[in-house]
Amino acid sequence: MGTQTQTAREILELARRHHVVYAPGPNDELAHHITRLAGDVVVPDEIERLLFALQRAGHLSRVEMIHWQARYLREARP
Repeated sequence: MGTQTQTAREILELARRHHVVYAPGPNDELAHHITRLAGDVVVPDEIERLLFALQRAGHLSRVEMIHWQARYLREARP
């Protein structure tokens, strides 16, 4: 994945500590097709998928997941 940001490392550690890995859920494919049909290109990376998994597993609230994702994206994009 190249150079990781501080937030990416923290998310990876959180997932490791809780033994969480990403596994696609039934709504993931539907969401993919909806965004594709809407003309949006949304391809979450490994870190974003871990955030989804942490939220699904109950380790993050929806609001916490969004804050982590925003922080991660701010750091990842120059």
